[in-house]
Amino acid sequence: MPVEIVEVMRRSTQGITRPYICRGDDGHVYFVKGVGAGRRSQLCEWIAGSLALEIGLPVAPFEIVHVPDELIELEAGLDLGDLGIGPAFASRECGVSELSFSRVKDVPSELQQQVLAFDWWIHNADRILTARGGNPNLFWDEGAGELVVIDHNQAFDQAFDPHDFQAHHVFRAQAATIHHDWLRRHELADAMIAALQHWDSILEQVPEEWWYLDEELITRVDFDHEAIRQGLAQVNRDEFWGWQ
Repeated sequence: MPVEIVEVMRRSTQGITRPYICRGDDGHVYFVKGVGAGRRSQLCEWIAGSLALEIGLPVAPFEIVHVPDELIELEAGLDLGDLGIGPAFASRECGVSELSFSRVKDVPSELQQQVLAFDWWIHNADRILTARGGNPNLFWDEGAGELVVIDHNQAFDQAFDPHDFQAHHVFRAQAATIHHDWLRRHELADAMIAALQHWDSILEQVPEEWWYLDEELITRVDFDHEAIRQGLAQVNRDEFWGWQ
């Protein structure tokens, strides 16, 4: 059974999608992205997040939660139009802080390479951080001294710009290592190909509602999952690693 949302605490003021901060019937607090975040955003979050887990990235726990009709009625004083009812994407609150530029050096090089290559693979340019600031969509667990990966809502970007990606990605300094280390490239590619074997099962878990823009399930979302899968399968080609 999916986690059911039992309380809406407030709405976040940060992020493009401004998720709702909610409590589930499992006792955990979640950042919930409902219908207002956009169906494509929910699809990207679930599919890219699932692939990230498959290759071993330290992704914050996430779920497809259920928002019941009764909750909307109980929280009548809040504007929940963007939350909606039914299945929603939810990332668990982990009590961590945003990765700062000064902390980048504390992230192991191999993990930096893994995140960089994964974002390149899924065309996710939304992990920007320089000495002047930015939003890496990464967190740092001070107690454990570990990286926590979040937010894939802008994955599979149809307007992906390779040059912009290489100029601003938080772990861009690792590109040269990946480009010149043939063995490391193959390690990363093998992990991605293995993750892609789970593609069908990942899609099978997507709620039917997420594939449509309307409640009547008539107008499909602009999300060609087969074209995306074919693009991801190019990871074994030398051209894929054309960083320079």
